Amino acid sequence: MKTYILAVIFMASTLQVFSQKKSKKGVKKKDSIIEVINVVTSYTPTVSDAFKLNKSPKIKLSETTKKKKLSYAIFSAPVASTFVPKSGVVKGIDVGIKERLYDNYLALGFGNYTTPFIEVFLHQNRKFETDYGVYLNYISSENGIKNTSLNTGYSSLNLGGYYMKEARNFTWKIGGNIQQQKHNWYGLPAITFDNESIEEIAEKQAYGFYELEGELIFEDSYFSNIKTSLSLFDDLFGSKEIGFSLKPNFNFPLARINRNLKDLELQTSIHYLQGEFQQNYLNEATSNYRFFNVGIHPIYRINWNKLNIKLGTKIYLTSDIENSLTDILAYPDIEISYPLISGLLNLYTGAGGDLHMNSFQSFSEQNPFVSPTLFLTQTNEQYKVFGGITGTVSSNISFNLKASYKSDEDHALFVRNNSKSNGIFNATTSLLGYEYGNSFNVFYDDISTLSIFGEIEIAATKRVVIGANIQSNSYTTTFQQEAWNLPKLEGAIFGKYKNDKWYANANIFFVGERLDVKYNGTFPSTISNIQSLDAFADVNLNGGYHFSDFFSAFITLNNILGTDYERYANFNVQGFQALAGITYKFDF
Repeated sequence: MKTYILAVIFMASTLQVFSQKKSKKGVKKKDSIIEVINVVTSYTPTVSDAFKLNKSPKIKLSETTKKKKLSYAIFSAPVASTFVPKSGVVKGIDVGIKERLYDNYLALGFGNYTTPFIEVFLHQNRKFETDYGVYLNYISSENGIKNTSLNTGYSSLNLGGYYMKEARNFTWKIGGNIQQQKHNWYGLPAITFDNESIEEIAEKQAYGFYELEGELIFEDSYFSNIKTSLSLFDDLFGSKEIGFSLKPNFNFPLARINRNLKDLELQTSIHYLQGEFQQNYLNEATSNYRFFNVGIHPIYRINWNKLNIKLGTKIYLTSDIENSLTDILAYPDIEISYPLISGLLNLYTGAGGDLHMNSFQSFSEQNPFVSPTLFLTQTNEQYKVFGGITGTVSSNISFNLKASYKSDEDHALFVRNNSKSNGIFNATTSLLGYEYGNSFNVFYDDISTLSIFGEIEIAATKRVVIGANIQSNSYTTTFQQEAWNLPKLEGAIFGKYKNDKWYANANIFFVGERLDVKYNGTFPSTISNIQSLDAFADVNLNGGYHFSDFFSAFITLNNILGTDYERYANFNVQGFQALAGITYKFDF
């Protein structure tokens, strides 16, 4: 019995943090350490403490294992005859053995028509959290266009840089960009100009674009990211355009309400545009324009029984400040897709619309031969409905068929300006370089467009991919006689090849007939007839050879057929163009 009691006492004593011995006469001795220290710390809840579903751990790689971003493209040079049509989703091509990637590169080339080309990208990554770089792209070409007495050369310069820094919970980036474009209004109409008149034409135009931009990317926050930019655009004739944009994007996790709910995306935007032209085509007073838009774009995605649904809407508060007009516009943003045969056939449909803020800069990018006398307004894409089917015929053949119908209010159309000269020199009349019928104005019309698009791609082998796409457009205008300079048919045939050393890309672009105006006399006069621009095909090829991971040679051949087709009325393109060069990649 005594032994049993002692065993129980021993077991109970092991459960105490500090053991105690029983004193004589039942009196406890004072232990040498009996204080209990309670440590209290403050607690501040954060978003990261909230309940989340199925979040994967974020693994931050070391500097030596981080995958470097491939950010260079040696064939980005704009060539006068190159036309880029619409394209669909295409498969990737087997790129063969993985090559080493470098942070920097230099490309140098030279082509006929005295065409120098240079492209440089310099980049540094310091201590893994800091990234900065600069880039330069330049190409120019001398006279190479037939049947004109004016200068037809052009040049393009793009210079920029950026600085990026990773902080604990966000990443910030700032950058700047400078672009200089030089063109000539060389497309004279079918008027016989005497030598004195030709000598008087100052056909040169130059555009300048200067931009500052910034971006914040947040982690573990309702803020996804925020982008902002401030830009200035000008030309040789005193035109100026200032643009500002702010785009905060949010992501709200709805799993707190119900774990079956997905996140709600919210995209917002603020756009401001202000500009002026020194005169319009009537040589009247300065023309000004100011627009201010505030937009909100919520998106919610649903996946239910193989049905993928995107539900959204776009709402804008828009103001034409110069004309004291304010309006609220709303558009749907809905997409639905369903696999009719899993992995083989997918059906999709949707509806959308948007508000497009037109600008002098955007028009000059589409058509560099516009005159600095434009009237600016916004395009209201009232609605667009579409539907189609994508699928695979076999493991190496895929296709996409799509039909769409949209209605635009104030759709922009390029129309040739009327000449103020009859071709005979007049010493008492002083005309500007774009007033000889060799520039374009912008007309607006309410247009409905029905489009049918189809594309097919065939992976012939692991190294060869070929494909084609075609789009047919039918336009219904409201006020204009025709949908000026919009093609009814366009398409492309393309192919890719790549092995460990060689690579090649081929493209054949096709653009159907387009229509422009004819006038019954010199300015001012009315439209008397229609000028038809013939359809054209442009065959292009580029390729190269890799001597090593860091050194290669390339060649680009454009307009191989050598046709001097008209991209716009009276503006023919250069004939056969060839440019060859080398590329050197390196690390500091």
